Amino acid sequence: MPTITDLRARVVINSRGERTIESEVFIGRSMGRFSAPSGASIGTFEAPAFPSGGIKEALRIINDDIKPKLVGFKFSKQEEVDALLREIDGTENYSRLGSSAAISISIATAEAASKSLEIPLYKWILNKRSPTIPIPLGNIVGGGKHAGGRASDIQEFLAFPINLNSVKECIYSLIELHKRVGKKLAKRDEFFLGGRNDEGAWVSSLPETEILNIIHEAANEIKREKGVKFGFGIDFAATSLWDNSTKLYVYERSGKFRTREEQIEFVLGLIDHFRLLYVEDPLNDQDFQGFKEIAERVKGVLVCGDDLYVTNISRLMLGTHEKAGNCVIIKPNQVGDLTESEKAVNLARDKKFKIVVSHRSGETPTYHLAHIAVGFSSDFIKAGVVGGERVAKLNELIRIEEELGEGKLAKVKF
Repeated sequence: MPTITDLRARVVINSRGERTIESEVFIGRSMGRFSAPSGASIGTFEAPAFPSGGIKEALRIINDDIKPKLVGFKFSKQEEVDALLREIDGTENYSRLGSSAAISISIATAEAASKSLEIPLYKWILNKRSPTIPIPLGNIVGGGKHAGGRASDIQEFLAFPINLNSVKECIYSLIELHKRVGKKLAKRDEFFLGGRNDEGAWVSSLPETEILNIIHEAANEIKREKGVKFGFGIDFAATSLWDNSTKLYVYERSGKFRTREEQIEFVLGLIDHFRLLYVEDPLNDQDFQGFKEIAERVKGVLVCGDDLYVTNISRLMLGTHEKAGNCVIIKPNQVGDLTESEKAVNLARDKKFKIVVSHRSGETPTYHLAHIAVGFSSDFIKAGVVGGERVAKLNELIRIEEELGEGKLAKVKF
């Protein structure tokens, strides 16, 4: 049984230059290290990143309360460590410790355990599942809270290969698409200076329909030249567009104000016109019935909830019962530990929902998300296309595929 011999924590910096928690867990000579990411588009029901006293208070709790109880702790499963963390925290959502500190310890412990057992991290996480390598879901053009200035109100314009069998080839194809879209934006957007957003996606001042046209054009070129077919998607991050006082979706950049019904028709119109296969958070995080309506009115399209579900079991129990969509984003830092994340995955999968393991806009240059996505046997991974903190995950997927062999890429029918 692995026994924790030491715990260390410090403040480090994420990709947005914000402070976050990094933890190191030691099991004998084996050390696991993880630094917590953070989001800009944060769901209302996410666990708080830090306690009320901020990051200094989180460090104090780690050193004064968690370390004395964790050092010397023997365990055989990840859930035993995570249960101890929750017991020490004593709240329902890590509001005393903060999810950043909790997830850093949880994942660092998982890495230390896997190293002590001389197995890959994903094998420690698998828990009797068969490993599946997720399809990369790439952010090509971005706006919303992940960008600024003249950027689109829509947060992400996404693409993913649909006829490849290797994650390496998927990654190469998304990079090629990203490059070609950048060249087209340079010619057709007079304000384009080659800028990228928090997640490495291009930032454009063009209307959303023109952005989608450009992505389609670039994808069609690649299809003609190399035979690669792409599916397309949008993350509306609609909670950030919703004005609860006026009950309208406010598109500041384009000067549009849409009622709930108009937003639904707008989403359905984009799905139809641009043959979208994936839409994420098309409505605000309270509108379970709206998600259900969109999912019922389109067939063969993934209607995915992020802010709607925030990797939360209670939210998922309600939403899957109501059939609010058919796909869920999994972000471990939203709930604070791997065990709660896995419970969300298992519940969603039992309800026939597709699984998308996702990065955050404020990321750290860690590779662990690749192992989590494989360990959870997820269908997709959102980890960006370019940028050091993004390709750390993508390169690790390539390494995992080398170990497992090709043919393990997830299969998703539309």
